[in-house]
Amino acid sequence: MTVLGSDDTPAAGTPAVSRKGILGWMFFDWAAQPFHTLIITFIFAPYFAGQVAANPTDGQAVWGFAAGLGGLIIAVLSPILGAISDATGPRKPWIFGFSVLAALGIFALWYVPPAADHATITFGLAAFVVALIGFEFAAVFNNAMMPGLVSREKLGGLSGNAWALGYAGGLICLIAMLLLMVADPVSGKTLIGIMPILDLDPAQFEGDRASGPLTAIWYVVFIIPLFLFTPDAPRRERISGAIRDGLIDLWQTIRNISKERSLFSFLVSSMIYRDALNGLYTFGGIYAVGVIGWTTLQLGVFGILASITGIGGSILSGWLDTRLGTKTVVVANILVLIVASALVISISETQVLFMPVAEGSSLPDIAFYMAGALIGAAGGGLQSSSRPLLVDQSTPERVGEAFGLYALSGRATAFLAPWAIGVFTVAFDSQRIGITPILALFVIGMLFLIPVRSRT
Repeated sequence: MTVLGSDDTPAAGTPAVSRKGILGWMFFDWAAQPFHTLIITFIFAPYFAGQVAANPTDGQAVWGFAAGLGGLIIAVLSPILGAISDATGPRKPWIFGFSVLAALGIFALWYVPPAADHATITFGLAAFVVALIGFEFAAVFNNAMMPGLVSREKLGGLSGNAWALGYAGGLICLIAMLLLMVADPVSGKTLIGIMPILDLDPAQFEGDRASGPLTAIWYVVFIIPLFLFTPDAPRRERISGAIRDGLIDLWQTIRNISKERSLFSFLVSSMIYRDALNGLYTFGGIYAVGVIGWTTLQLGVFGILASITGIGGSILSGWLDTRLGTKTVVVANILVLIVASALVISISETQVLFMPVAEGSSLPDIAFYMAGALIGAAGGGLQSSSRPLLVDQSTPERVGEAFGLYALSGRATAFLAPWAIGVFTVAFDSQRIGITPILALFVIGMLFLIPVRSRT
């Protein structure tokens, strides 16, 4: 794999792509983001921990183990499929296949009622793992299309704007659910004081469960522009030959990757800091339910705030990309996330910054909202800026393999962080202690960025 410093510029020879083609690619983030917003962070995961599992601590633990299993599968298969995709050429067939898997898995979450038996809990966790695998693999191949759409100097802006569009899609879905579907089980009313639409039963938390079908339908509808308007790579080989050649190329890359210092350091760094970020997203809502005692509606307001700041953070990071440099933007976002993580860990119902507050004080809630605003802004900026920084380590001909390795780096230890959170939570019987590894991971990930170079 040719890396930064070669004469082969990643975006060299990039063909002109129509505005519709670029927007079609951006709409993938718009289509997929509600999975992360509604299912992983703000609606279904906290519902599962608080209402489906026997108690929030057990819910956090088993959800972490399920996320870890999905991450392990993604880690093993992503670089292999990415290398095969590079050899065959087109990305859309892969996106279509994994999108079907994602939609089916996420729709099935509707069938996980509160206080479920063991078999139903297992079914719900399996459906989540299937959906996670589908969404993540579809994203690998969608990301691999990016360098063929615009020149290198525009990649930061393209990635930032796409990520901001994704946050907007997640925000719209979250607001719609809070206003129209998710209801307080005691009052039976939504955030605006009305009965849920579609006769959703608050006592059975049908509003929370509807996040599964809504996410599936949203994704299926809004991924269509990608297939209609965005140009795909030309076919290079038959699938049989591509499998052989792709695996050979991947093996050569893996054998030599430690010699390519910038690429290797970036993959290790991103493996660590994205693991920390995913842990923060996955368990932030669960933490708020179990430690601070938040309701789904409070989590929804938190999600709205984080999504709004995420839009701003993604756009700002894209704008700063060509002015400060991609690597500088990535480091700055990690520093903000370190501060936000420390703030989260310092908050409980009776403490802020580990200092006691008056009983009934709203200060813990306000502090957690502030942490959410920082997480949204820096998390969006970090993820959007990481994509062009990876492009700097690769070439257009090997970009699918590069994003496969990127997915591997993001998932190689992704099963360790959720499992570690699960183990720490069980061992100390404390959700607060359970999420402390997140803070250390951000610091370690930032240190590994030191040798990484970027073109901007």
